[in-house]
Amino acid sequence: MSLDYYQQQAEQFYQSTVTVDMTPLYERFLPRVPAGGHIVDAGCGSGRDSLHFSRLGYRVTAFDASPALVQLARAHSGLPVVQCRFEDFSTSAPADAIWACASLLHVPLAELAAVMAHLTTQLKPGGVFYCSFKYGRGESSREGRHFTNLDESGLKQLLQALPLNIAEQWQTGDLRPGREQERWLNALLVKVAE
Repeated sequence: MSLDYYQQQAEQFYQSTVTVDMTPLYERFLPRVPAGGHIVDAGCGSGRDSLHFSRLGYRVTAFDASPALVQLARAHSGLPVVQCRFEDFSTSAPADAIWACASLLHVPLAELAAVMAHLTTQLKPGGVFYCSFKYGRGESSREGRHFTNLDESGLKQLLQALPLNIAEQWQTGDLRPGREQERWLNALLVKVAE
């Protein structure tokens, strides 16, 4: 469902997100990533964040499920963005960090723990995993997109079976102009050392 939306609305989505200032989120995430470390941008959308991390000297592996967004992200970031789904992604060497900004929320709740478990296998022990969800509970569909909403208790429940500990969680308004009233749950998770 969501993939069809992004195929049809790729250009509009790109234009509405590519220039959003993500500095407040970068400032919480990047201090936890070693200088020059490997960041996986999971569900990279426009490639905005991949480009930012790459310019700062991080090694970036970016992927998205939408072929149309992959093309736009490649053009914007100059990186070899891979077209694949979360559950099909693998990296040759474990990453220092995963950045899943407003992307995992499209995974149905029944599949979310398994998808996050798979992504966590791509992460070094002690590595950081950033994710964000629309704040709330339950699942919804809007304009051809599926959303899994989470609040603090929902996130805690989701993580029970995963080797991830919550380092930080906080709420923010949407960073896109005119949408500040929309609430988001942000989380920085750390992979438990094996």
